Amino acid sequence: MQLNPQPEAAEAVVPGPAAAAAANVAPFPQPAPAARTQLWFDGALADVESLQADLTTHAMHYGSGVFEGIRAYATADGGAAVFRLPEHLERMRQGAELLGIDFDVALATEAVLATLRANRHRDAYVRPLAWFGAGGFGLDVDGHPQHLMVSTTATRVHLNGQRARVAVSRWRRNPADSLPPLKLCGGYVNSILAKREAKARGFDEALFVDRDGFVVECTGANVFWVKDGEVTAVEHRDALPGITRQTLIELSGARSRAATLDELLDADEVFACGTAAEVAPMAQLEDRHYGEGPVARELAALYGRVIRGAEPAYARWLTVV
Repeated sequence: MQLNPQPEAAEAVVPGPAAAAAANVAPFPQPAPAARTQLWFDGALADVESLQADLTTHAMHYGSGVFEGIRAYATADGGAAVFRLPEHLERMRQGAELLGIDFDVALATEAVLATLRANRHRDAYVRPLAWFGAGGFGLDVDGHPQHLMVSTTATRVHLNGQRARVAVSRWRRNPADSLPPLKLCGGYVNSILAKREAKARGFDEALFVDRDGFVVECTGANVFWVKDGEVTAVEHRDALPGITRQTLIELSGARSRAATLDELLDADEVFACGTAAEVAPMAQLEDRHYGEGPVARELAALYGRVIRGAEPAYARWLTVV
């Protein structure tokens, strides 16, 4: 596999969570957190303890909201940057439009940056959420207030670059002609069911496969596989069009096509990817065990340099905090 650009000597590797594991280096030091955690809500920052949701909130009952999962990273120059923020917020805007939620990308951008600054977060997970608020118990969203919040946390979530043991779920992924593959809150009940089933069987994660045996995605991550050194991204109409997935395609030159479960079981390496997962090699898929994956490890190291601002060719993907 020829990565773009070709990874350089070890001193160029900077420690993202995925890259740190690949390069055996320590993560960047973090500043002391703010004395009280701040959350951006409807136009202003507030102490998180001071906020509460009405129990008749429409999104609480019906999932009428849209969210994104975004990452900020400490950068090699001593600052911090959000990775691919415009792309995340544009996808969020698309989901909000479907639900009928007004969404201002410029306002959401400032909300993300302001919350990171207020909480003094450099390496952080960022969760913007737009939703319909309090009102009557009915499916019609008309008349319900609309809200927007941003929360940031230094806690690492999901697979986070770790090797995972994955089960094939008996549940099917939401079909795209029933629920579009965007980050709509209610749609993730599908992922919760699959994740619960996998963990009950002793696995870490679940893989969705359609009725014809084609791979869709994991519960919150896209899938790649490697065979004879060639990297391929799984493509499926029901899968989220992942921003990390597109990033890795550009970095690796991977082709994208449909893939069967049998192809993954026959692969030399399989790895998941996503904003939270970063590059997460699979250690096991059902009864199939995979060794340490050199291709995924190399790609994780390159990805780690990109998100930390150590690859100038990809500086356009970073929004300075």
